[in-house]
Amino acid sequence: MTIEYHRAGAADCDPITLYRILWLRVRVFVVEQKAAYDDLDGRDIEPGTELLWAEEDGEVLATARILRDGDGLRIGRVATATEARSRGVASELMIRAVERCLELDAAADIRLDAQAHLTGWYGRFGFEVDGELYLEDDISHLPMRRSPALQSARGR
Repeated sequence: MTIEYHRAGAADCDPITLYRILWLRVRVFVVEQKAAYDDLDGRDIEPGTELLWAEEDGEVLATARILRDGDGLRIGRVATATEARSRGVASELMIRAVERCLELDAAADIRLDAQAHLTGWYGRFGFEVDGELYLEDDISHLPMRRSPALQSARGR
């Protein structure tokens, strides 16, 4: 089947799709990574938040969200189903997330909080470490930032 990429606000998502997005996040972050935290943090329904996802044959393979923060834009909750890893699905979704951020505000910083072992992967999309290592749910994270000077998400 063909992988399709989508973007919508939570209120505009089909309820089954929204359920599958949230279920994937729980499967990856809470079950697989054993991080008992409040994934449903209220930010998915904030005005301007956009959910992005990759879907194949009705199944959500990868997801991310774009938030509007006081200091620019933020990409978060990037999760990929085990069966979709190493297929380029998450990379394409990340490219689309960065491109969308550039459409929303090309002059804004784009920030994210990366699990430390994924900083190289996020670096492929122009993100650089921008702070100190910290623990969240016993998982090492690093804040990262993408400068507005980097215009193309596909150029890296």
